[in-house]
Amino acid sequence: MNHSYENLQLDFPEEGVAKITLARPESLNALTYELVKELHEVLDQVDQDHDVRAIIITGSGRGFCAGLDLKGFGQVPGTEEFGEQQKGMAIQQYIADLVHHMRDVRQPIIAAINGAAAGGGFAIACASDIRYCGQSAKFGTAFVRLGISGCDIGVSWMLPRLIGASRAWELMLTGRVFDASEANRIGLVSNVVSDDELLKTALTVAREIAANSPFGVWMTKEVMWSNLEIPSLRAGIDIENRNQILAAGTEDSKAAMASFLGRSEVPWRNR
Repeated sequence: MNHSYENLQLDFPEEGVAKITLARPESLNALTYELVKELHEVLDQVDQDHDVRAIIITGSGRGFCAGLDLKGFGQVPGTEEFGEQQKGMAIQQYIADLVHHMRDVRQPIIAAINGAAAGGGFAIACASDIRYCGQSAKFGTAFVRLGISGCDIGVSWMLPRLIGASRAWELMLTGRVFDASEANRIGLVSNVVSDDELLKTALTVAREIAANSPFGVWMTKEVMWSNLEIPSLRAGIDIENRNQILAAGTEDSKAAMASFLGRSEVPWRNR
């Protein structure tokens, strides 16, 4: 499928890997309606491309994403006659749906965070499955500094699960900016690398993911996200048990067992 986008770029740096680059560098890739719309579209595109096994998301220029474009986001079509609060709610829900969409995509998403990741950009980073950042990265949950709640775009749910409740509350209540070193120390990112090595690092991880079973990776992502919501260990193990038996019955799993014993490469067929 060939799609053209005005506010982002989609390319395939190597077999099995898609790279989404937010492409509004003049505004540090700040979110507008058109950019969010294209993000939804490109997520659908790569999800439907079964040759894509892992996704990298990054920003062009000096920043990952500076959050909502304060010069104007635009409005959701069909809401032109709404009141101001109703228009605002439609925008809020449209942006927040990105978090659900990123979770629902079968392929793991690796955020390669360059420069500023603030507001909605911070939420996109948190919604990714894996995060790496360059040394220039800066993070901020700045919502509370704008006179609104610090709880926005899923951050109040995701951040405590990523770094622990106490650290998350401190960051969300102060709205302070923190750097790459602190992001690494508190476990928000898997590692900090030089800015020049950031995309290479993300691609290396994407390559390792793409070498695994397509169905196994899909089920691992799905169950790990589900187990963040499951209220008990018993329920979590129950879904794991069913997932393992389901996956073990696939042709790929049987071929992988034979390949492991014979020390040969597995020809994944997603069957």
